[in-house]
Amino acid sequence: MFDTKTIEHLKYYVYLLIDPITDEPFYVGKGLGNRVFYHVNNPLQIDIVNSKHEEIKRIKSEGNQVKHLIVRHGLTESNALEIESALIDTFKFIPKFEHYVRGNIQGGVNSIEKGLMTVNEVIRLYNAEPLNEIEENCVIININKTYDRGSGENAIYQATKEIWDITEYRRNRIEFVLSEYKGLIVEVFKVESWYSKERGYNKGAKKYGKTYLGYGFEGTIAEQNIKEKYINKTISPFKKRGFASVLIFPETLQKLKNN
Repeated sequence: MFDTKTIEHLKYYVYLLIDPITDEPFYVGKGLGNRVFYHVNNPLQIDIVNSKHEEIKRIKSEGNQVKHLIVRHGLTESNALEIESALIDTFKFIPKFEHYVRGNIQGGVNSIEKGLMTVNEVIRLYNAEPLNEIEENCVIININKTYDRGSGENAIYQATKEIWDITEYRRNRIEFVLSEYKGLIVEVFKVESWYSKERGYNKGAKKYGKTYLGYGFEGTIAEQNIKEKYINKTISPFKKRGFASVLIFPETLQKLKNN
């Protein structure tokens, strides 16, 4: 644990939790005081089901101790959040380093608005017109977590098509799906049919380990006149920090605009 004098000089910092055998990180965090030791030393955390705590339990069960590495210290909270986010985004983007953040369930702060982007994505983002409204037969699907950039022309479609918790009432109304990546509408698909598929709950969810029936769609790229209404427009001005909905319906977009 850090002593009082060390804590005074540390201020906010960014840290890594390290596997002592491989010397590779498995979690990136932002801390103040003795936060870096909290994950290992807090007994209330032991039964939480996610990759971070599974790694900690595995390391302890093998008779080893988690290593802690301070990446930067003497920071403001804002600086620490930005550095944490940059590390998470970078590790996730490079396939051979993606496992370095297997313990991070979520991206860092501003990872959607200011996270890792190509130069063309940055240009499009800051020149994009806001998407003020969409027709009632549309839904916006966020693909930040499912879209693997550089994986081929079909990547956006594969990231968008499945698998979502959509009621029958909603499915019967939806004709077009708008793919949203980091606030920008990057493609528009016309739905031809829906199909059901079993899906497991994500790690960290209360129902993790159980499954539910979700739905995907088969479709094609929408006609040009439909695409032009939505493509390369942004919903970033309406999305507040903490908004985590993957499916955005017309009425939800209107509420975001009004708030």
